[in-house]
Amino acid sequence: MLNLQYYNISVMNLRINRKRYKVDVPEEMPILWVLRDVLDLTGTKYGCGKGLCGSCTVLLDDVAIRSCSTPVIAAEGKHITTIEGLESYNKKLQQSWEECSVPQCGFCQPGQLMNAAGMLKDNPNPNKEEIQERMYGNLCRCGTYKRIQDAIDLTINS
Repeated sequence: MLNLQYYNISVMNLRINRKRYKVDVPEEMPILWVLRDVLDLTGTKYGCGKGLCGSCTVLLDDVAIRSCSTPVIAAEGKHITTIEGLESYNKKLQQSWEECSVPQCGFCQPGQLMNAAGMLKDNPNPNKEEIQERMYGNLCRCGTYKRIQDAIDLTINS
């Protein structure tokens, strides 16, 4: 059983996918677990737990972050966008993903999509090298990197 006496428990007001939530959790709790276990927003995936693989990527004020290693206190007063909110954020990217048949097993795709959305927010017209540099930081066991590149190119050029 978790002994909560060692944690700072706070009531935090979070904005996630344009909705407001009030959570009563330890400030150090990773955003991933607040999303999945407290709010039942399970589209964001747990991969490595160390911020290395990118499966847990969400946007925090339009910047792609690893939610497994970012404490929830860092999100207070900011806006989180998860895969559940991506359609209203960048529907064209999701359509390109489907058109290019990017997903195979699909496990890494929420993180891949969120990383791509953050990249396109930073740079609406990245070149091939910029896409590769940014996207290859998110791991895909199925190796769909070429399809990811194609989907991002389609999004940019449509």
